Amino acid sequence: MNINADYSQRVVINHHDLPWIPSPELGVERRMLDRMGDELAKATSIVRYQPGSKFPTHSHEFGEEIFVLDGVFSDETGDYSAGTYIMNPPSSSHAPFSDAGCTLFVKLRHLGPDQVEREIVDTKTAPWYQGMVPGLHVMPLMRQGSGSTLVRWAPQTYFNPHKHFGGEEIFVIDGVFEDEHGRYPTGSWIRSPHMSLHQPFSQEGCTIFVKTGHLLI
Repeated sequence: MNINADYSQRVVINHHDLPWIPSPELGVERRMLDRMGDELAKATSIVRYQPGSKFPTHSHEFGEEIFVLDGVFSDETGDYSAGTYIMNPPSSSHAPFSDAGCTLFVKLRHLGPDQVEREIVDTKTAPWYQGMVPGLHVMPLMRQGSGSTLVRWAPQTYFNPHKHFGGEEIFVIDGVFEDEHGRYPTGSWIRSPHMSLHQPFSQEGCTIFVKTGHLLI
């Protein structure tokens, strides 16, 4: 199965416009943003656990990143509430479940030898750092290799035009993110190819998950 598998193409999707597709496990559903493969796939998805649903123990050959959007996600290592970021490195395994239900932003099978230790960040308590322009603050998430970052834009914050070597992926967690190409409200996913150019800003303010440099063809 290939969904938005051509990294040379810009893609913009609001996941709220997509249907929920059942997974092999009862009570776990997905909205597929991009995918290369069947059940063992390199993929970006929104995943929803109904209360009481679970997955059996499984491993991630090429790792995974998870951002908890709402509810409480759990595995044998603990409970992770909304705002938690988890990086499970290649060859790690776990048995995930959710007693109360949750919704996740998930990236699968895209990590490499630079990622060797599990990382967990509670973004509700982790520090923010001043960004490159006034009104912009950043929170490093994955710290091993090519990292992921949380970026918070105050209302009326404008950034400089710039290109992204290796492309850029953005998921809008809250608020409205913008650039010269359009407006992207909460739930939007934007994937821009290698050396793409834009001038981002936010008139209303927003928080976005950003990953760069991982889309080289």
